[in-house]
Amino acid sequence: MKPQITGLKPTVIWKNFNDLTKIPRPSKSEQKAVSFINDFGKKLGFETIKDDIGNTIIRKPATSGMERKKTVIFQSHLDMVPQKNVDKEHDFKKDPIEAYVDGDWVTADGTTLGADNGIGVAVIMSVLESRDIEHGPVEALFTIDEETGLTGASGLKPGILKGDILLNLDSEDEGELYIGCAGGINANIIFNYESEKVPDNHIPYQVSVKGFKGGHSGLDIHLGRGNAIIILIRLLWRATFKCNVRLSGINGGSLRNVIPREAFATVVVPRDKEGEFLKFIKGYESMLKEEYRSVEPDFNIRAEKTSLPEVVIDDETCKKIISAIYTCPNGVIRMSSDVEDLVETSSNLAVVKTEFRKVKVECLLRSSLDSAKEDLANRIQSLFELAEAEVTFSGEYPGWKPNLDSEILEVAKQVYKNKFGSVPHIKAVHAGLECGIIGGIYPNLDMISLGPTIKGAHSPDEKVLIDSVRKFWEYIIEILKNIPDKHN
Repeated sequence: MKPQITGLKPTVIWKNFNDLTKIPRPSKSEQKAVSFINDFGKKLGFETIKDDIGNTIIRKPATSGMERKKTVIFQSHLDMVPQKNVDKEHDFKKDPIEAYVDGDWVTADGTTLGADNGIGVAVIMSVLESRDIEHGPVEALFTIDEETGLTGASGLKPGILKGDILLNLDSEDEGELYIGCAGGINANIIFNYESEKVPDNHIPYQVSVKGFKGGHSGLDIHLGRGNAIIILIRLLWRATFKCNVRLSGINGGSLRNVIPREAFATVVVPRDKEGEFLKFIKGYESMLKEEYRSVEPDFNIRAEKTSLPEVVIDDETCKKIISAIYTCPNGVIRMSSDVEDLVETSSNLAVVKTEFRKVKVECLLRSSLDSAKEDLANRIQSLFELAEAEVTFSGEYPGWKPNLDSEILEVAKQVYKNKFGSVPHIKAVHAGLECGIIGGIYPNLDMISLGPTIKGAHSPDEKVLIDSVRKFWEYIIEILKNIPDKHN
């Protein structure tokens, strides 16, 4: 039996996180988690508000002698990214996460763990239910649907929050304080095609690209990991010219903020080209193994016989689809000129799916510069419109501009140095934090983002470092003791 997390310390954190693992909460289906948090606040006897969009706000009064402190807003999101290994049977809308201890880490059995942002939620719950922690007035903000649209933060109304300082608990490196993040926008592409009868003397195959690491499309985009959709499209581009294959359907990826781990295509191959096609697949896999040997050791590319499809995509549109996706910007576009080792602009070609006479493509574009984000969107629009696709954009959200004069930043730096003997690293992140959106609605908030060490977020490799959770909890307690007083 795998070691359980309930025996870990701090007991209160791991108890609350364990409770969360039992509640299904994939993005856009986190209603049970919302009900759980609302009941949690009401059972504690605190003012508990559920706003129109589904966010929950819980207010806890200051402890004795701390009433003059500025009000701290703790903020985390309730939803999690639902990703699993292909051989794992798991329904994220029904089944609990199977979390367990693996050495120095907590991870899950074949699925995402939900430490992003479940540890942050557990820490806030622990502050709310504590009876021996000194703190000023506290507001807890639990948002919904962060991972697929930042819907909760975007729907927050002015005036509902009363706090002065916001601590976002959604960062993933203990010992680092984040003071800025990238903005983003969704690109939505649709190809319309005509169906054609499958040519005579063609043999059907399913081509699969599986086993890539995937990961967070902001935090991991610079690591050079394989994008399964790009790998498959590269294969199809060559196979259409080399072996005259015809495409019936293509599907890959799952969420915009996840680097695609798997992609599949149904093709038909001329009977007299079958041997050449299978040899090509084997050679292509060997070539990619060499290209990705240091970063992607476990992927595979297979071609297996399947049932004959009813139709194929018309040849002219098919070539436009493959060529346009093949050319689409993907990965790091530019590194920051101002911040060392920070990605400035990137694109994640995240999803491709075939529906009735349509092929849909979804990308997530990120940048810390609005002008660069706009330029990348224009490039993608130009490319796909040349290929006669429909292009629209949605879900745009702002970045978070760093404030180096932040009062809470100075407090957090000093507390960390006093507590742990070193100075925390001050960083910006190439990912979407809710701080940018919340700061736009509440421009006077003083904000930082912090968290424990989480690796492999948005993939089944997700894990959280146990000792970093302890340090994070101790750090939060000390920050609360040192919150500045309200100005007279």
